Amino acid sequence: MNIIITGASSGVGFEAALELILSGKHKVIALSRSQEKLQRLLEIAHGLNPQAEIYALAFDIVHDDYAGLQQFIGSNFDNRVDVLINNAGVLINKPFAQLQELDFVEMLQSNFIGHVRIIQSVLHLMSKGSHIVNIGSMGGFQGSAKFLGLAAYSASKSALHTLTECLAMELAEQEIKVNCLALGSAQTEMLEKAFPGYESPVMAFEMGKYIADFSITGHRFFNGKVLPVAVSTP
Repeated sequence: MNIIITGASSGVGFEAALELILSGKHKVIALSRSQEKLQRLLEIAHGLNPQAEIYALAFDIVHDDYAGLQQFIGSNFDNRVDVLINNAGVLINKPFAQLQELDFVEMLQSNFIGHVRIIQSVLHLMSKGSHIVNIGSMGGFQGSAKFLGLAAYSASKSALHTLTECLAMELAEQEIKVNCLALGSAQTEMLEKAFPGYESPVMAFEMGKYIADFSITGHRFFNGKVLPVAVSTP
């Protein structure tokens, strides 16, 4: 499979990218804003599998020109994308009374609009049997526990959850499946920012493996679903 994963330079995205190259059956394009961290990803990936077909591009899904990404996909994937994993995102931890309008704008751009842009840019390269996996959050999952300081972040993730359901309906005729994993805690830098001092029972590599496996097989069982993936709250 030809797989694109955003937010691949750290956390669960980093671990998912490594998991995807282990079998040697898949080609992976890893996107992130940090060229330095992507270089580390490539070094580790080729250490695990010297024949790994993994290509890294420093790319900001919100602000960068998509023409360059299109060219990169064309040269490495022969203009075919089987799986898109929308994992990129940022977090602001600030009480609601202190939030500025620009904080909400930043959350919506990074956690929602950026994903809209990349889906629209690669959709014409996806065909029957393709899978779009949006990485959401239990913070945006209806009925889940909510926490002080995460209003803007959680609201942006809720938007991504609803987009998942809408896209699954719109793309049903093309037989492109769309699902969302509403992640609970995993031991990452983002978790530390959201809940300083908290230790998750789930390691980043464990969640990364789950994401990788789901991206390859999940569309056989689910479509248009927002699936909670959590063993603890947070």
